[in-house]
Amino acid sequence: MKYRFLLVLSLLPIAATMVAVQGTALATRSYMQEASAQANTALRLAVSALSGHLNRYQALPALIADHDDVKELVTRPRDRRLRAAVNDYLKEINGLLRSSDIYVITPDGDTIAASNYDGPASFIGENFSYRPYFQDALRGEQSRFYALGTTSLKRGYYFGSPVRVGGEIRGVIVFKVDIETIEASWRGGEYRIFVSDPEGIIFMSGNPEWLYAGILPLTPDRLARTEASRRYANAVLHPLPAARSVLSGHRLMTINTGGEREYLVLSHYMPEADWTVNVLTDTASVRTQALTTVAAAMLFLCLAGLAVAIIVQRRTRLRERILMQEQAQEELERRVEERTADLARVNVRIEAEVAERRLTEQQLRQTQADLIQAGKLAGLGQMSAALSHEFNQPLAAAKTYADSAALLIERGRTAEASDNVRRISSLIDRMASISRHLRNFARKPNEKLGAVRVEEVMRDTVEIVAARLKAAGATLDIDLGAEPLIVQAGSVRLQQVLVNVISNAADAVEGLDDRRISVEARREDERAVLTVRDHGPGVAAAIAERIFDPFYTTKGVGKGLGLGLSISYNIVKDFGGSLAVSNHPEGGAVFRIELLITDPAEREAAE
Repeated sequence: MKYRFLLVLSLLPIAATMVAVQGTALATRSYMQEASAQANTALRLAVSALSGHLNRYQALPALIADHDDVKELVTRPRDRRLRAAVNDYLKEINGLLRSSDIYVITPDGDTIAASNYDGPASFIGENFSYRPYFQDALRGEQSRFYALGTTSLKRGYYFGSPVRVGGEIRGVIVFKVDIETIEASWRGGEYRIFVSDPEGIIFMSGNPEWLYAGILPLTPDRLARTEASRRYANAVLHPLPAARSVLSGHRLMTINTGGEREYLVLSHYMPEADWTVNVLTDTASVRTQALTTVAAAMLFLCLAGLAVAIIVQRRTRLRERILMQEQAQEELERRVEERTADLARVNVRIEAEVAERRLTEQQLRQTQADLIQAGKLAGLGQMSAALSHEFNQPLAAAKTYADSAALLIERGRTAEASDNVRRISSLIDRMASISRHLRNFARKPNEKLGAVRVEEVMRDTVEIVAARLKAAGATLDIDLGAEPLIVQAGSVRLQQVLVNVISNAADAVEGLDDRRISVEARREDERAVLTVRDHGPGVAAAIAERIFDPFYTTKGVGKGLGLGLSISYNIVKDFGGSLAVSNHPEGGAVFRIELLITDPAEREAAE
């Protein structure tokens, strides 16, 4: 068995080599067939495009030759008036049809009228009797010819038609079509497309360096026939550095122009144009795919051989294990009896532990219920403290208005006292709104945000903080800019934020020499930025990290609960904005509030 296994291993390299050779040939043949089918589709499209482009103009020379002025001109070629009329007519037709050139030739080969009569390369006076399209048309045929123009030096396809007057051929009309537009569509694609004439010379190509190159040997006979028709004027003809071969019935061409490349070649002869359309596709990807496939097959074979080796090795080990298991079976049975006794003792201990854990679980659930109740009570305590803090400022303002109203009534100034009473009513409404919003301190509010004018909110804010500013002896400088700012927020809650920040600023400057507080508003991109700056001692780095935490305060006992900035921070966050604090380079703290600018529709609603 061992020697048989070694023999199989020794034959594996030979089998792998044979599989690699045959597999490469088979895979290359398959992928080459697939590439040929794809290239054949591209070839049909190229042939259809060329045929369609040329057939559009096939009937036009005969129609132009039937024009009365053209017939009259070939009868009286020296008539200057007729020449001018025909020149203008041909130029107009040439512009409408977007062709290259249209011209009239007399039977002796001289050009007497042309669409480019007024151009630097005019055909008038040129003799084209050597052109096959002229000779065929003079014999009464509808002729075709492709060549490089000897005068214009532009490639084109020529249609020739005889001009008949009274059944006699008096001249030839020639229609030249530009083919460079089709040629331009071949550049930069997946395939290399070119058109060759019967002599094997490339006349059209997506690669400009291949033009006028011969894919067939440039023998003296071929060169003589080409020179006789002056098909390529003075263009230099040269052989294309290419080698031909055949692989599994497919024609291949190896071209060496700036690097050797192998191409699969498909050709189609167009009898009406007397040229051959060739499509070349690079075989590098085909050969790469074939090698990849063979490599995958070889890898599969290697894995299969490895699997066989593993199976054989495992079978050997299995036999050894069976023998060892037979020896260990008796030992195992003895140990099972010992372990059974041990497990019986362990089960007794486990039952005791289960009973103990059930009791612990009941105690844990009772503790969790107590913690939830404690959390509820803590939340109620925080809300009560927040309400006490937020109502303190409006109540102070209401008391000021009430005292002032009593004094005004004593003096008989009832109108002003009534105004104070209305202000007190407004403050009470505002306190009710604040109470409603403070209920949402621990969660997002359900009410929708809307467009709020910063100017109106600031005006209401000043009314509330006026008493606090007066008590602190502080002055408030407000600069809201020239452009009215309309932000996405809630009016009362934004006012609540500004009251908290400005009141903190008043606390910071109280008792100092410079008690100025500056409020500025400006637009930055799609956001509105409100800054409140005081000229106090600023905010220490350690305090800045915790200044927005609930119940954190640097004020003395009874002067603050540490909830104002925390509430303000969460309110601005609900608006989709941000609240931050920093120190001004010249001293004092700066609170920066960023809010979203509303869209035009909401802005119009706010206005």
